[in-house]
Amino acid sequence: MNNTYPHIIPDVSQWPVALQSKYRAEFISELNNYVIEQILETHKHNLYDLISRTIYMENQRIKLNPWKVDPPDEREYWKSISTDLENTTIREDRFDAELELLKRIINRYAEEIVGNFKPGAFKFSRVFLTSFFKRIFNRYFGPGFWRWGSKRSLQEKIKLRGNIDLIRSLFNKGTVVFMPTHYSNLDSIMIGYAIDSNVGLPSFSYGAGLNLFNVEIVGFFINRLGAFKVDRRKKNPIYLECLKSMASYSIIKGVNCLFFPGGTRSRSGSIEDKLKLGLISSSIEAQRLHLEKGNENKIFVIPLSVGYHFVLEASQLIEQHLQIIGKEKYKRARSAGLTFSTIIRFVKDLYTRSSEVYMSFGDPMDVFGNNVDVDGNSFDKFGHKVNMGDYFTFDGELSSNRQREGVYAKYLGENLVDSYRRFNVILSSNVVSFVAFHTIYKEYNGTDLFQLSESENKSI
Repeated sequence: MNNTYPHIIPDVSQWPVALQSKYRAEFISELNNYVIEQILETHKHNLYDLISRTIYMENQRIKLNPWKVDPPDEREYWKSISTDLENTTIREDRFDAELELLKRIINRYAEEIVGNFKPGAFKFSRVFLTSFFKRIFNRYFGPGFWRWGSKRSLQEKIKLRGNIDLIRSLFNKGTVVFMPTHYSNLDSIMIGYAIDSNVGLPSFSYGAGLNLFNVEIVGFFINRLGAFKVDRRKKNPIYLECLKSMASYSIIKGVNCLFFPGGTRSRSGSIEDKLKLGLISSSIEAQRLHLEKGNENKIFVIPLSVGYHFVLEASQLIEQHLQIIGKEKYKRARSAGLTFSTIIRFVKDLYTRSSEVYMSFGDPMDVFGNNVDVDGNSFDKFGHKVNMGDYFTFDGELSSNRQREGVYAKYLGENLVDSYRRFNVILSSNVVSFVAFHTIYKEYNGTDLFQLSESENKSI
């Protein structure tokens, strides 16, 4: 039987992510100041160029890739920023004027990025998602139950692996950051549901693509469940610093978070081996700032490997993977579109098949990849107890060093990849698919992969 755990904080309104949302205005004000400090460290003497580059990149985004969810005043806003920037060149207090413009841009981004968490919306989502996931993971008629099964039968479909007791104990000794693999748009919701209903931990803050907010009903709930918005179209340095600082500052404020270090969904279905170090480094930066302020709270990183027998968007992901690796060699299959037979097949599968999801938690580690014990103490690979401050100390003083912390981020990323591979659960569907593919591939001996996919598409 799959264990379920009682909540360590039963009152939803007292969860860290709920308290952050309750004092959202104060949090944004503090976040703005934090971002300004980070930017002035490296761009103090070239604010004009920084803002000018941001204006150009934003105008290009608005022109080439507009979305329905974009604010209606985008063009006017950036036009006014451009005008005001040019006016700073004739002012005696030019630096102060440029700094004020920078503050306006940062505040606009912060208001967009920082989400909300509404306890009422979360409680409703518990009920809704229980019903939703029962329909995905259970058969309509199953042995011993009637019509989709019970919540308990759903929880049995969520298979937990790993030292859950240790992870729960660490929650009260610091800030917990989950770093899972990423295969589906449902990952954030699925992981959040499992951590709440099965693991008994408070909801976390997580990044959600702004494109999801194009669907109003989806955006309505995501915006009230602790998600901060991530707009992958925005590549300008001010926005990227705001996004990274949002992650760092949330951790500093004690909000347990979830980052997908792979950056996006795995198109091939394989475990990510090239991670985005930006978000990973935010946890390291937060640990240093804790120590600089004399705060002994630690940040604990929890690797998490998620495994599904199938994902709803599998055909799209496969298509994108083949396009990426095949380029001009791959000829896209012509879709037959939605037909009566495909609808019937979907309904039949929904009513007669069941599935499950595996969540395999790796060994908790600190931000440097060291293992930790139940008391939160860190130990290196030789079993020696280590002091967090030693990693940030130079000539006897705690100090910031981006290059050094970049090396730490790379090392943590390598430890995450190693954990994903060691704790990954190989599913029966993985084995069957692997054998089936190689059986078919053997029949077309010597055929190129993309020629094979074209042949299979024609036969279908």
